Amino acid sequence: MARLPKIKLNHNVLLLTVMLLVCAFGNNSFLSQASFVYPLSDNLGFIIALCVVAFLVSVILTLLFSLVMPLKAALAIMLLVSASAGYFVDDFGVVIDDVMIQNLFETNSDEVLDLLSWGLVLRIVLLALAPAALLSLVELPEISRPQLLLKKTKLFSVSVLTILLLLGTFSSHFTTFFREHKPLRFYLNPIYPLYSFGYYVNSQLANSQDRNFVTYALESRSEARPEAGQQPNKLVIVVVGETVRADNLQFNGYNRATMPLLSLRDDIINFSNYSSCGTSTAISVPCMFSFDGKEDFDISEFKYKENALDVLAKSGVSVLWRDNNSSSKGVADRVSYESFKSPELNRICDLECRDIGMLDGLQNYLEQNPGDVLIVLHQMGNHGPAYYKRYPKSFERFTPACQTNELSRCSDEEIVNAYDNALLYTDYFLSQTLAFLEKNSGGYQTAMLYISDHGESLGENGIYLHGMPYFLAPKQQTHVPMLAWFSDSFPVDPLAVQNASSDELSHDSFSYSLIDLFDVSLLGQSSPYPVLFRKNERLASASGNTSGAGE
Repeated sequence: MARLPKIKLNHNVLLLTVMLLVCAFGNNSFLSQASFVYPLSDNLGFIIALCVVAFLVSVILTLLFSLVMPLKAALAIMLLVSASAGYFVDDFGVVIDDVMIQNLFETNSDEVLDLLSWGLVLRIVLLALAPAALLSLVELPEISRPQLLLKKTKLFSVSVLTILLLLGTFSSHFTTFFREHKPLRFYLNPIYPLYSFGYYVNSQLANSQDRNFVTYALESRSEARPEAGQQPNKLVIVVVGETVRADNLQFNGYNRATMPLLSLRDDIINFSNYSSCGTSTAISVPCMFSFDGKEDFDISEFKYKENALDVLAKSGVSVLWRDNNSSSKGVADRVSYESFKSPELNRICDLECRDIGMLDGLQNYLEQNPGDVLIVLHQMGNHGPAYYKRYPKSFERFTPACQTNELSRCSDEEIVNAYDNALLYTDYFLSQTLAFLEKNSGGYQTAMLYISDHGESLGENGIYLHGMPYFLAPKQQTHVPMLAWFSDSFPVDPLAVQNASSDELSHDSFSYSLIDLFDVSLLGQSSPYPVLFRKNERLASASGNTSGAGE
């Protein structure tokens, strides 16, 4: 069998050639965004200078990588990062920042499979694997290590000097680029994904050292809790929704009946102006259960602090987290946790294990755990891009529905249809959750809270999915549903709650509001945020509850 001819190139020529390919084919979104901010008709020179600077920065990064690994290996990494990141940035409009890197590490195999598509495979084959294979045909000259280091130093120096020259020549343009148009940098490929990966790794290493665990002292519940037998215990179910945006909720004026079962009831309280703490599960779910608001929340500090579930468990409430998603993201690390992602626990599985399976066996749990009970059900919900997988076929009422995870192959109507069908299934799941609570309302004061972790973009302005940096994210990714239901015996004033339900609220209020439902409060620390559920003074006094009114 004839051998393929070798291509003789020196180290720097090979590096420049491959990086030119990487930058040319991996920055479609960056060029589109930059030319929108700086129209080509008036800024052609600057756009060219900007591209040259981005190219040379990529060259410098590759030079640095080649100091610790063979040059061909460094180039193969740059090809793979650029091809894979470019696919998601170009096709979905997402940004590969440190939070997205965290999502990548914390996702499960099912979610990874949802993201795999022929479009991604084709892009990686054409722009990463094929060029990487061609690298084996390149024959590099054999030179000593000092000579090679000298060549790299020369290229590094020329690159730096050229960057400085261009920055000086177009100083006014670059000043606005760095100061006023920071989001443009998020689209630089592979520069920003590599920066984000480095930032994430550094933050993980910084937090791997032993740290003091922050705990909260509690106010005594003796006055707030009724004497045994005087009043039923409390049973609260929190349903943590996944990727549901408020815009598509029937309660918020959407022109479709996406929640036909819940809409038949007159006892559902809809918080219509509710915002998430983040735009991804990895941030929003921990933040939701943290006592730090969005502005103070630090995901690297979260695992070293008690959260609302820890506080309730410490106060004597039986806490159970059931998960049909990737995990609790650290929220349930110190309470009872059950995964319903496999048929081992979840008896209702077809194309995937269904959220409704999380209700199975809850009656037994109540019998085995007397007293106050909090159950958290973490849904798979509307997780994309494979929305069609999120519901059984019998719930496909809006048609035609997108039947692939490659959203570029579907029309906007098909994407929205599949997304809304998944909402129909959540409506059914919530109605069944309410049926379980109503069945137990004779023995408990019962309540249900439904709150989504973040929203979703469905093609508005060419953006899909979620995970955009919060300050850059469209409202579709941050405006989320929040629904509440209380049994007649629960000591909450539904009229007062309803009157405040249109106020501007957010995840910041959730933890304090949740522990307040169980008459728990932190010692010497009142909520800095509005507590959502005002107490019914008549029912509270009847049960011997002398705690605050929840203001």
